[in-house]
Amino acid sequence: MTKARAYAAQDATSPLAPISFERREVRPDDVQIDIMFCGVCHSDLHQARNDWKNSIYPMVPGHEIVGHASKVGSNVKDIKEGDLVAVGCMVDSCGGCQECKDHFEQFCAGGMTPTYNSYERDGKTLAQGGYSDVIVVKRSFVLTVPGNLDPAAAAPLLCAGITTYSPLKHWGAGPGKKVGIVGLGGLGHMGVKFARAFGAQVAVFTTSPNKREDALRLGAHEVILSKDPEDMKKHAGSFDFILDTVSAPHDLNNYLPLLKRDGTITLVGVPDSDHPPVAPFNLIFGRKRLAGSLIGGIAETQEMLDFCGEHNIVSDIEMIDIQDIEKAFTRMAKSDVKYRFVIDMKSLAA
Repeated sequence: MTKARAYAAQDATSPLAPISFERREVRPDDVQIDIMFCGVCHSDLHQARNDWKNSIYPMVPGHEIVGHASKVGSNVKDIKEGDLVAVGCMVDSCGGCQECKDHFEQFCAGGMTPTYNSYERDGKTLAQGGYSDVIVVKRSFVLTVPGNLDPAAAAPLLCAGITTYSPLKHWGAGPGKKVGIVGLGGLGHMGVKFARAFGAQVAVFTTSPNKREDALRLGAHEVILSKDPEDMKKHAGSFDFILDTVSAPHDLNNYLPLLKRDGTITLVGVPDSDHPPVAPFNLIFGRKRLAGSLIGGIAETQEMLDFCGEHNIVSDIEMIDIQDIEKAFTRMAKSDVKYRFVIDMKSLAA
C-alpha cells in the first residue's frame, strides 16, 4: 500500500484538514501518479458541504489532476515512469454496457465511478480525489498531457475543459456559426476559448459590464449585457447555439428567443435549485431545443487535451497552497477568481 497525504472534509461544516490514508497497491493495469497540481472545481465545494445531499465522509475532493507517473503496472506499455499524465472526473466504469463500448463512460449504465465521493467497483473502498500527493488509477482512465502545456494551467481542462469542449463540438460550434456563452467564470472562460478556436462567431452574455474587457481578451467577438432588455432584443433569432455555464438559478426564457430556428441551448452549470419553468411556446416556435451535457468520455477527453496542445489552450488560473483551500472556497462562492484556482500540491509538505 502507498501512504497518501491529503486534505479532507470530515463533515459538511468543518474546514478541510490534513489526513493520511492508504492508496491501493499498483495492479497490473494501474498507474500511480505523483500529483503536482489539482484544480478546484465548484462541485468540490458543493460536495464538501453536502449541498447535493449525497456526500460521503471523510472526503478528499479534486478531479482536475495533473502529475507524473511514478509507478506503472506490468500490463501498461504506453505510459512510462516520469510521463506527464492526468486524471479527470471519473476513474472507472463497468466497461461492458453499450455506453462504455461507445466511449461514453460518463453515462455508464452501471454508473461510472467518480474520482471522489464514491465507492470503487468493489463497493467497499472509498474513492478519494486529487487534494492529495498521490493517486492510483486504472490505465484506461489515465490521460496524457501535451508537453507544450503549462501543467498547472492544464489541470482545469480535466473538468472545466471537457465540460465545455464536448457540447461545443457535439452541436457543431464551428465556422459560420454564432455561439453564445452565458457566464464568464471557470466554465464560461473555457467555453469562449474553445468556441473561438473552433472558428465560431462568439458572444458572451454577462450581467457585469466590467467583464467586457476580459471577455474580449479571452476571444469573444462581442459582449451582451443580459440584464439590458434592449441589448438582448438586438440579437433575437441570431444564435445557432448557446452554452449556459451559470451555476445559479436564472430564467432561460430570456435566452430562448435569441436562438435561430433549430437552435439549441445547452446547460452545463448545475445550480443548487431549479431554474424557473420554461415557457413551452419559447421552444415550439422555431423548433428550438433545450439540452444538457455532462463531461465527456475518456477518448473525447484525450482528444480535447490534444486539441489544447495544438492550439495552446489552457485555463486562466490563480495558484494556491492547500492550506488556503477554505479561503479559495469562500472566494469561489462569490465568483471572485479569474478563472480557476489550482492547488500546488508541493504545499502539502509545508
